[in-house]
Amino acid sequence: MALSLELKKKITTYKKLGINKIKIAITDIDGVMRGKYLSLDKFESLLQGAGGFCDCVFGWDVADVLYDNAKFTGWHTAYPDALFKIDLSSERRIENVPFFLADFVDKNGDSRHPVCPRNVLKRILKRAEDLGFGVNLAFEYEFFLFDETPQSVRAKNYQNLKPLTPGMFGYSLIRNSTQSELFQSLMDYFLAMNIEIEALHCETGPGVLEAAIKYETALSACDKANIFKTFSKVFFQKRNIMATFMARWNTSLPGSGGHMHQSLFDLKSKRNVFFTENEKYNMSPLMQSYIAGQIKYLKSFLVMCSPTINSYTRLVKGFWAPTAAAWGVENRTTALRAISGSSKSQRVECRVTAADANPYLAAAAMIGAGLLGIEEKLKLGSPVTGNAYAVQDQLSEEFQFPANLSDSIINLEKSKVAGKLFGADFVEHFLITRRWEVREHQKAITDWQLQRYFEII
Repeated sequence: MALSLELKKKITTYKKLGINKIKIAITDIDGVMRGKYLSLDKFESLLQGAGGFCDCVFGWDVADVLYDNAKFTGWHTAYPDALFKIDLSSERRIENVPFFLADFVDKNGDSRHPVCPRNVLKRILKRAEDLGFGVNLAFEYEFFLFDETPQSVRAKNYQNLKPLTPGMFGYSLIRNSTQSELFQSLMDYFLAMNIEIEALHCETGPGVLEAAIKYETALSACDKANIFKTFSKVFFQKRNIMATFMARWNTSLPGSGGHMHQSLFDLKSKRNVFFTENEKYNMSPLMQSYIAGQIKYLKSFLVMCSPTINSYTRLVKGFWAPTAAAWGVENRTTALRAISGSSKSQRVECRVTAADANPYLAAAAMIGAGLLGIEEKLKLGSPVTGNAYAVQDQLSEEFQFPANLSDSIINLEKSKVAGKLFGADFVEHFLITRRWEVREHQKAITDWQLQRYFEII
C-alpha cells in the first residue's frame, strides 16, 4: 500500500528535523506499556500495512512469567507475532522522539483483536456511539514517591524504604514550594506530551502526590492516563526517585486512588446529557440511569477496576475507598460520587478504581455498566448522605464488594452480560490471567506469616 501524500510529508519533515527513530508502545492486560524503538525506515514500512509484535505480551504476567493456563497464546501456539497498527492520531513527542500508541488488530487488519485492552474500550465506545453518545473522562492519580532506585528497593527487599518527604501533610504549600522545581518540571514534562495536569498537590501521607489530568474524550483520556503512569516513573527514576502506583503499599496509610470522572455528551449537539437544570441535583434521567447501571453491575465488573491482589487491601472502611456499590452527592465515602454543577461540569466520579488498574479496562467496565443502565432504563435509588461506611453493611449482599481477588474473579465469571459486553474471548482470557495472579500469590510466604508463626506456633 502506497503512502498518502500526508504521510510522505510527515516522513520528509522528520528527515529535515534530523529525526531518525521513533518509539511505539502497546498496553498489555495489566496496563503495562510494552514498546520499542524503530528506525525511521522501519516506521515508514509499517505505515504501509501492519507490523508484528510477539503476542507473548498477552501470555505473561507483570514479571514476564509465562502463564501455564492460557488458551489464547502459549507454548501450544508457539507465541507468534500478532499484527499491530500504529495509531497516527496518538502522536506526541517524548524528549524530541516521536511516540505513537499501537493497537493489535485481527488478521483482516481491523481493530477487533479480542484481548487488546484498547480495543475492548473501543467496543464499549462504539456501543455508546450507537446510542448517540460520546464519553468524556478525566483521571486523578495518587502515587507515592521514594528516595530510592530500582536497585536500592530490591537490595532492601522493599523494606524500610525512605519516602521522599516525611509525615502527613496534605495540600502542603511548604512541600510543594520546597520541591517547586520537581513539581513544575513534572507538569512541564507532561505538557510537552500534550498531557495537561490541571492540578498537582501533596496528598496526606509521606511522599504522596495527586495529579488531576484534564478531561478528554474517553479513548484519549485513557491513553493519557496510561502514558502518565508510565512516564511519571521514567521522569522520577531519571532523578533517582521511585514512584509507585500500587493500590496500597503500607497498611497504616491510605491507598492510592485512580479516580475516574465521567460524563456523556450528545454526539450531534455536544451537549452534556447528564445535566438538566430543573432536576434534583441537576441530574438528568439519563445520568440517573447511568449511575443506576453502575450500582447494579459494579460488583460483577469490580475485578476490571481492582485487578490485583493488592487492590483489595485498599477497599477497607475509613481509608477513603468504598466497600460497597453506593452513591451519594458530593460524598467521598461512596463508590460513586455525583458532582452537581453546570452543563460543563456535571459528572459522576468513580472512586473504586485504584491507581493500579488498567485505565482502558476500568473505563470499559464503568462506561459499559452505565450504558447498560441507560439501555435497561434503570431507576436510581436515594443517595447515601453522611458517612457511607456507617450504612454500607446495611446494603444487600449484591452490593457488597468482595474482600479479595479470588471472589471478585467469581463475580465476573458468573456475570450473564460480561461476555456480550466486553467479548467472550476477552473475558475468558482476563479471568485466566487473574486466576494466575491468585495462584502466584498463594505460593508466597509473607512477612506477616513469618512474624506470627515462626517462633510461637
